Amino acid sequence: ITWHRCGDPRFYQKSRNKLLKKSLCNPAFCQLRVAKPECLLGCVQKRVIRMEIQAPMKQMGYDRAIVVFSPEGRMYQVEYARKAVEKATTAVGVVFSGGTVLVAARTLQRLLVPESVEKISKLDEHIGSASAGILADSRVLVDYARVRCQINRLTYNEPIEISALVKDISDRKQRFTQIGGIRPFGVSLLVAGANDASHLFETDPSGTLREWKAQAIGRGAKEAKKVLVEEFKDGMAKDKALDLALKALKTGEKKIAARATEIGIVEAGKFRLLERTDVKELVKKFV
Repeated sequence: ITWHRCGDPRFYQKSRNKLLKKSLCNPAFCQLRVAKPECLLGCVQKRVIRMEIQAPMKQMGYDRAIVVFSPEGRMYQVEYARKAVEKATTAVGVVFSGGTVLVAARTLQRLLVPESVEKISKLDEHIGSASAGILADSRVLVDYARVRCQINRLTYNEPIEISALVKDISDRKQRFTQIGGIRPFGVSLLVAGANDASHLFETDPSGTLREWKAQAIGRGAKEAKKVLVEEFKDGMAKDKALDLALKALKTGEKKIAARATEIGIVEAGKFRLLERTDVKELVKKFV
């Protein structure tokens, strides 16, 4: 704002109030010229009062559409989807000498049937997955992965390679970050399987694909990863891998119970979920 006024401060205050009032009533107003303003002392000053008001810039909501980058190169919708993963219960995967272990914690209520909440799922005879995030999104991706496994089996008469399946899942996730009017999947997956060797893959809401020797996702991932980094060793036995995965899960969740814990194992080219009695026996030392 630029002002030219007479020497009396009271005139300045009076004129400024009038101009500001007029500018607020008319947003298109940007400049006013007064040829002969009168001050309170009665003198006439041949001055020009110039007031410039710029209309406020319309700030665009860069998080309203998945296809819009912010000026910093960020995709806020994908970041929000990652937040959904960070608020979910923890899941941990550990590779051992003959396979891979998946463990996950569930949030259960008193009257809820535990089997109705599925954090670890069987995708094919030799592949399983653990999820963290929105379970409805996880269910959709699990169903999609199962169909892809069966298509490969019917087409080529052989089980699908785990790397090909995880890439297919990741490609689907990535496509949901480039189409307007939809949102990204709010879930991360740990996919464990075996073809020629044991593998553990992670896919996040952006469609990024990574392979790990041990990894944790969910709200306790940061604390669980510290345990994995400190205690993981290549070629671990299955019992050691189970203990390490449960210890990392306990560290991340602070408290675990057999009823709210799922365990899956890929071993000898087969994936299986442990029965509740076996889970209770393994978890009791960490309760």
